[in-house]
Amino acid sequence: MTNQNTKTLRKFVAPFEKSETNKSIRQIFNTIVPFFLLWFLAYQSLSISYFLTLGLAVVAAGFLVRVFIIFHDCCHYSFFKNRNANKVLGTITGIMTLFPYSQWQHDHAVHHASSGNLDKRGTGDIWVLTVDEYRAAPFWTRLGYRLYRNPLIMFGLGPIYVFLITNRFNRKGARRNERLNTYLTNVAIVILVALLCLTLGWKSFLLVQVPIFWISGAAGIWLFYVQHTFEDSYFEEDEHWEYVKAAVEGSSFYKLPKLLQWLTGNIGYHHVHHLSPRVPNYKLEAVHVNTLPLQNVPTVSLATSLTSIKFRLWDEESKKFVGFKDVKSASKVKNVMAQTKTDL
Repeated sequence: MTNQNTKTLRKFVAPFEKSETNKSIRQIFNTIVPFFLLWFLAYQSLSISYFLTLGLAVVAAGFLVRVFIIFHDCCHYSFFKNRNANKVLGTITGIMTLFPYSQWQHDHAVHHASSGNLDKRGTGDIWVLTVDEYRAAPFWTRLGYRLYRNPLIMFGLGPIYVFLITNRFNRKGARRNERLNTYLTNVAIVILVALLCLTLGWKSFLLVQVPIFWISGAAGIWLFYVQHTFEDSYFEEDEHWEYVKAAVEGSSFYKLPKLLQWLTGNIGYHHVHHLSPRVPNYKLEAVHVNTLPLQNVPTVSLATSLTSIKFRLWDEESKKFVGFKDVKSASKVKNVMAQTKTDL
């Protein structure tokens, strides 16, 4: 992508980078209020049928994903014009979604600044190994990577690991304000859970909260995974890495049905978000529709996104994601060719 194209894209996107307070407040009311109402109805339904409870929990989980998108925008200072307003709402929605605001804000900023950069992996992203790295890795590393990339573990145990373990501790070198925000979030979560358990009973609380937590967590991991793990993604070493190319070519347009698009806060327009994190979620679609170059990006549908599960390793030679079976096949071909040369 040329410098001229980069400047043109930024020029198109710039007008959409300002939040609108009335739209942000409206989103708070049509997202957070329904979530609490659905949670309460799920609790009330325990006396009727747990199948009804689970049905309500699924819908509540969808709204919790939408709450996370508000939290996500606050971390980018794109939900409100006022930074302190973003911090306050971000901390509140962080407590609701079990994410410490300041800690996640730091890690996610690193993700944006290094997405697709092979020399700067490891913070705020999904563990990705190249084919050569996988072949050279010791047995235990390869086993760990295979387990990590197993769908049952990534989407089944992933929410427990991400929300209950990694986010509860401060990163090494965290500044004082970040550490205090993590402590505040953890204490608030403990107090809130204790009050709900004392008021509603711990069994009732878990019967409602666990399915909401797990479904929303698995959905969140899936969204992040599928929007960076598609066959023709973008990965380059630092010297060749370009921010705009990483945003437009390394982040997919996840074309979802309108209801799911609404529940996920338009995050399917991930290429737009990575190009300009300052665009609030309710303007992402408008940027895509009104910017022709952004319509020619990797597009993934609900059906085709399922194929991303088989993509495990990045092949630097073909510039594509491949599966473990592809690596084995390639290894066999190389061994045969090497043996042929030896025989000759």
